[in-house]
Amino acid sequence: MPESPPVADPQAHEPGAAPASEPIIRAVGLGKRYGDVQAAQGVSFTIGRGEVVGFLGPNGAGKSTTMKMLTGYLVPDEGSVEIMGEPILGRDLAARRRIGYLPEHTPLYRGMRVDRYLAFGARMRGLSKAAARDALERVVQRCDLEGYTTRRIRTLSKGYKQRVGLAQALIADPDVLILDEPTSGLDPAEIVRIRDLVIELSKDKTILLSTHILPEVEEVCRRALILAGGRLVADGDLLDLGAGQHRRVALTLVEPPAEAPQALLSIAGVLALAQTVQGAEGRVRYHLEVDDPHGVAERLAHESQTRGWRLSELRHETATLEQVFLHHTRGRETAGAAGEEATA
Repeated sequence: MPESPPVADPQAHEPGAAPASEPIIRAVGLGKRYGDVQAAQGVSFTIGRGEVVGFLGPNGAGKSTTMKMLTGYLVPDEGSVEIMGEPILGRDLAARRRIGYLPEHTPLYRGMRVDRYLAFGARMRGLSKAAARDALERVVQRCDLEGYTTRRIRTLSKGYKQRVGLAQALIADPDVLILDEPTSGLDPAEIVRIRDLVIELSKDKTILLSTHILPEVEEVCRRALILAGGRLVADGDLLDLGAGQHRRVALTLVEPPAEAPQALLSIAGVLALAQTVQGAEGRVRYHLEVDDPHGVAERLAHESQTRGWRLSELRHETATLEQVFLHHTRGRETAGAAGEEATA
């Protein structure tokens, strides 16, 4: 069998993450099989309080299966899930009560009025009548549903149906939100509205966001988990994931001398150089392949000062999230495809 790629240590602390001593979501060795199909295998990670984490992967990678195991909707064949230290499975429902879940296909009772559907959701979560009234007022305001509460769900646009689905996920004021493709199929204006709402919710919620819209992850998240073939193949801060793919530095000089390219190549750690002329003000940008971006950047700044060069710009160049995604997922078997369809 081919060697399995390394998975992230569930105890590891990533840049921008909450302290490892305060895990909110902990998945350890999750595995799920549908017949001969291994939909998820050895999936382990920890998400800390207040993190907004993107959950990425190609179709059939095992994302939806993993999210359903996190919520307790599916029982894993292997491994375990804890929410705020409580096991997701078992007689005690405390862990599941802390989760708000918006699946990819929002489960709405289309013939019900919005307010009655949300009130029903509140009752299912054990809220008293008084608490349910307060919760209904809160989520209607937060999801911008004023004026729509007496409408039947089937009469709403897709964007407003998605808002209703998000409102039901928020009705019990959960600590954790698990969102599976919350903007799928929406028009650009609705995508922005839902994205802004997720950013607002991130102030007091821990959020796991699955989406195929990579700019959405860059806007909302600082960290990403990437799944491929049912395995976790990358876990880290977005900037660090990008830096790991490209080790390049961009340097822009104003009217550099003719010997500048050769001088740059002589600096320790510079492996290759390409240049482009910019504008009519004599600016030239150099793209440098380097072995140590931070160390080389310091040496470049020092060299520019020593030689009296007019330094206009010095920055690290990192791979885009799209490049990172393709690097980790291209050519990997999508073993979870059948399982994803089976649980849709």
